[in-house]
Amino acid sequence: MSNSAAGPSSKSKAGSSQPSETTSFKRKRGVFQKDLQHMMYGFGDDANPLPETVALVEDIVVEYVTDLAHNAQDIGSKRGKLSVEDFLYQIRKDFPKLNRCTELLSMQEELKQARKAFEVDEEKLASIE
Repeated sequence: MSNSAAGPSSKSKAGSSQPSETTSFKRKRGVFQKDLQHMMYGFGDDANPLPETVALVEDIVVEYVTDLAHNAQDIGSKRGKLSVEDFLYQIRKDFPKLNRCTELLSMQEELKQARKAFEVDEEKLASIE
């Protein structure tokens, strides 16, 4: 009887390395399908790629982003919080990605400042009238 009690617990421990993550959070498939089809077409694939190909690319992308986020979270947990620098640290050796990320972050900051300036101008116009 002790064998049967040890059996299920050993199975759950043996299979808990990766399947527990997928069973605790079930991802809705096909969320990025249209976006990936357009991206694949932009990079030279057919305008209507095979659904299996799109599903495979989606799985690869989601796995990459999930791993990147988990690794960044591990780094951030040492300091107590997660920040953008944790993600930049993860991609520090991939210069094209790093350059694109820094470019997008600077553009985001410029847009934020432009929106703030627009709100201030709008408030001034409202107070004048």
